[in-house]
Amino acid sequence: MSNLLGEKKRLGRGLEALMKTEYSENVQTDMKIDIDKIIPNPNQPRKEFDLSALEELAASIKEKGIIQPILVEKENDGRYRIIAGERRYRAAKMAGLTAIPVVFGTFTPREKLEIALIENIQRKDLTPIEEANAYNALMAEEDLSQDELAKIVGKNRSTVANSLRLLKLSPEMQNALAQGHLTAGHARALLSVDAEENREKLFDRIIGNQISVREAEKIAADMNENNCGKKSKNIEKSSDLIQIEQKLKKLLKTKVSIKGTEEKGKLIISYRSNDELQNFISNFE
Repeated sequence: MSNLLGEKKRLGRGLEALMKTEYSENVQTDMKIDIDKIIPNPNQPRKEFDLSALEELAASIKEKGIIQPILVEKENDGRYRIIAGERRYRAAKMAGLTAIPVVFGTFTPREKLEIALIENIQRKDLTPIEEANAYNALMAEEDLSQDELAKIVGKNRSTVANSLRLLKLSPEMQNALAQGHLTAGHARALLSVDAEENREKLFDRIIGNQISVREAEKIAADMNENNCGKKSKNIEKSSDLIQIEQKLKKLLKTKVSIKGTEEKGKLIISYRSNDELQNFISNFE
């Protein structure tokens, strides 16, 4: 696929439109082949398939057949690897079909992952963890930056970055998020907690008490506040931080206090009136 990163790709056009443009030179004519010769894609971003949704799709396929062919690539052993359309393939097997329509293609590893990712994102089939893992795999496979990945999948860089941050959660937390026991909002609250011990405590409270995202965010902030307070009580402020405080006081013309260390802490800027506040803001305009 030529000049992928030089163009601004957008998923809103739909997978079919993308197949007619970016991947059109790779796609060949479609035909029906024996369903037993088709095998799933081990790099399929989606790992969980809702049984009831598959049963509904199988019922529709029984009545109307498969409207959109499955995209496959021929293996050396004569079988056909699914690139896009695994839900339709699974539902077709449930419906008892012996042969299904396919479109042949030849793709690079990167293109295979892109197509599978695009299809799942458009249909909103991926859990937050599955999407994060798919982004991470694509970045690792092709040595992409977050900016480059964001262009490929048609999302803001911040959206991609927030998705990838979910992989910093513990396996137990990731599993809870994948199973729907934890929302993305809860996950963000957990990620905001500095101390691992406190993060585990908050996770237990979210699962056990089913607290709201807003409550979780407040608890996270309180935990960080208390944790920072404990650290600052036990750590004497370094001479470097004292000098930085003095410089900021002169620059901002107001009271400035630093709590913490050179690595982590809080910068507190005080003001006594609206005029003083506006004077402070003017320093950054």
